[in-house]
Amino acid sequence: MQVSKEEILHIAKLANLELQENEIQKYIDNLQDILNFAEVVNNANTDNLDITIGATELKNVFRKDEVKIFEDNEALLQNAPSKDQNMFKIPKVIN
Repeated sequence: MQVSKEEILHIAKLANLELQENEIQKYIDNLQDILNFAEVVNNANTDNLDITIGATELKNVFRKDEVKIFEDNEALLQNAPSKDQNMFKIPKVIN
């Protein structure tokens, strides 16, 4: 597929870009390079390849969400910038 000047101008209008006349050919060349690369990827031979979901075999390991009692609350809160009723006090983040 060849990119035309009209297509570049249409894309520029959709993106609210103001292109100078001397920039149009550069954009045509760049978009054409992108489309050519996409064509190479689309035509890549994928026969005899295993289906992969990710690049590694690593998986997320989740732990059960459990409430644990911490015995030394004073030690826990000793470096807190602000505390109230044995809890960390933070600035309001929701209006």
